Amino acid sequence: MSKWTGSWLSGPRAALEPGADSGDGTTQRWRGERLGLPQSGPGAVAGTGRRAFAILLDFALAMGVASVFTYPELPKNWSLLAWFAITVIGVGFFGFTPGHAVFGLRVARTDGSATVGLPRAALRSLLIFPIIPAVVWDADGRCLHDKASGTIVLRTR
Repeated sequence: MSKWTGSWLSGPRAALEPGADSGDGTTQRWRGERLGLPQSGPGAVAGTGRRAFAILLDFALAMGVASVFTYPELPKNWSLLAWFAITVIGVGFFGFTPGHAVFGLRVARTDGSATVGLPRAALRSLLIFPIIPAVVWDADGRCLHDKASGTIVLRTR
């Protein structure tokens, strides 16, 4: 119990340290190792910095799109609708949003299917709204909204 509590109190980086217990008695040396993913380069688990910049770019794009339709007024909550549409369509059909494309990321299903699909993309996007699922992640770098939708964000370069 103290090992679990110490890891929790030490923050998420403690779970990523070399030699950290992955929960099944084996040691995990990098994020995604248990899933058979490489340590770095294309196909590796995306870092939180890239993910954060990608979603900020998507928010800015959504605000711009919504502004076109609400001009001269501010877009207000229409930006959220535009962001949701951009995210669900982009991830559902192509596996990435414009922000993901700029920062070299893609969303993939953990079961190996070719596309994420609209239902999983919608669930994933809806779970980002409460914020908590997007900022809590496991030792593999998967946020709660990724775990619920059976997806993972990977690097493309």
